[in-house]
Amino acid sequence: MSAASSPFDWKIRVYYEDTDTGGVVFYANYLKFFERARTEWLRSFGFQQQQLAATTGAIFVVKNTNVDYLSPARLDDELRLTVVVEKLRNASMEFVQEAWRLPSGDGEPRLLARGSITVVCVDQATFRPRPIPDELLTCLKKTT
Repeated sequence: MSAASSPFDWKIRVYYEDTDTGGVVFYANYLKFFERARTEWLRSFGFQQQQLAATTGAIFVVKNTNVDYLSPARLDDELRLTVVVEKLRNASMEFVQEAWRLPSGDGEPRLLARGSITVVCVDQATFRPRPIPDELLTCLKKTT
């Protein structure tokens, strides 16, 4: 299945701990921001990762990432992170995620980073690929 989903939005603020000595967000932190947005995206469907692991033995691991950095985020910026499912398969999902700086006054939002992330469902005990739990897969198919 490869129809894209509607974007999910999640807002965060850039804190001191997210930045380097120049007050600019450290590049690897965009992956943390994207991870948080995917977690909240999943939660928006009524699923929590710990609950899925406990009830089904399924966990999600990142297989691949590719991020283009277009403009820096800085201390105290408010960011809007987006999550779009580009491809949904039985045991994996491909996401396109973006980080946008929201304007603090007049102005337009600015795209800061765009990433493609592949996530695979694996068995918690063996770390071998397994199908996404039926209840979750059914829910996700309705949104793509």
